[in-house]
Amino acid sequence: MMMSLLDTGRLVANDEAVGVQRERTVPIPDTITPVPGYPDKLCIYKMAASRYWQVRCWIAGRTYRRSTKTQTLRLALRFAGAMYEEWLGHNYQPQGGRLSTEPSAQAPAATPSITFGRLAEQLYANEQGRVARGEWTQGSLQVLRNRLDAFILPRWGTLPPAAVSYQSLLEFTNALSKQHSTITIHQYLVAVRKVLRHAVASGHLEVLPEFPKVKVVTKSRGAFTPTEYRRIIRQARRMRGQRHPDSGAEIRLKYKVRLKDQVMPPELAWAIGFMVHGFIRPSDLKTLKHRHVEVVRGEHTYLRLNLPETKSHGKPIVTLYSAVRIYQQIVQANTLLGRANPDDYLFMPHVRDRHYMLAVLSFHLNWVLGLTQLKQGAHGQPRSMYSFRHSAITFRLLYGQGIDLLTLARNARTSVDVINTYYASTVTGEQNIGLLQSRRTRKTA
Repeated sequence: MMMSLLDTGRLVANDEAVGVQRERTVPIPDTITPVPGYPDKLCIYKMAASRYWQVRCWIAGRTYRRSTKTQTLRLALRFAGAMYEEWLGHNYQPQGGRLSTEPSAQAPAATPSITFGRLAEQLYANEQGRVARGEWTQGSLQVLRNRLDAFILPRWGTLPPAAVSYQSLLEFTNALSKQHSTITIHQYLVAVRKVLRHAVASGHLEVLPEFPKVKVVTKSRGAFTPTEYRRIIRQARRMRGQRHPDSGAEIRLKYKVRLKDQVMPPELAWAIGFMVHGFIRPSDLKTLKHRHVEVVRGEHTYLRLNLPETKSHGKPIVTLYSAVRIYQQIVQANTLLGRANPDDYLFMPHVRDRHYMLAVLSFHLNWVLGLTQLKQGAHGQPRSMYSFRHSAITFRLLYGQGIDLLTLARNARTSVDVINTYYASTVTGEQNIGLLQSRRTRKTA
């Protein structure tokens, strides 16, 4: 039988109704909010179909969703963290170092009283308390969370702490060696040791097992020479407003950069100059707001940066004079956009997801480094956004008149040991030949 026009109209109406219903359950993009202290895959959002915040997370090949039953952001974030721990606990089964929803016949049965995963969550709760007391940073807590979730809990989450033996730690180390540096491997072992120390302190483990010895090989970060720095920043300025030549769909798939953000932003050149003249880390680009910046004019003109604490360093940073000029350009541009208020970000203030913002800048920097053929240093060191911080410190060591390491380290929010190990290692005697051959003048009575 042929379908009547009335039936056809009903189908069309039903299709439209279904489409509207689906749109009502789609997350509203501007409301998608990552949960601090947890992987980016855990987020909360709002949708048109509900007045409550929703929580969503992808675990072990499955997307979990739940309504938080609250309209308060703070309570929704707390609820999301609790749901993540519950969902993760349901999926811990060691299967070749990955999460699995299937029961493992080869895994030893966990003791009913305590497991390594349970101890890890207790440790994490204790570390959250340290952050609240100001004894540890939120960034360090996030790193611990990432390491636990990436490789540690999938391997030992359901096992008793006594199952973490020297042999299992050695196998863990060898598995990480295929993809990670010795520094990363050492940091993963530190995280495992922290959990086991908590097990000993709480009476669930008698003694710590022997840990494999990993010789940490430090590599100098690939700093730029002054000539290379000028080439890069000039290239970034020339390319403002240019769209990346590669396929937009491929960039979206490979780098997760949206089509509208595939155009070279003016912030890249500003960020490069600000890092070199301001000694800040790439992570500071995400958090730096106008309220953190104070212009100081007197005998010396500079910026005082009262940034949030990073790596247990919370003292202000003072910049070179050139950073003042860059900041004035940023303020002028942001004022035209109505985004120069105290709580607005300096770099790409329109982007709410600050992790994504830094990823966009890194994507465009990689494009510039490719065109200038400066992706690697003279000795093959890879270059990245962090190389500009390295350059800032190295330039002061080379061209700063009489500057001492302690002053430089404190202003850059690092330690003298770190400068000696990672930054000063590229400074040679020939580069400071004038200082080496200088002589003190005798004072005459």
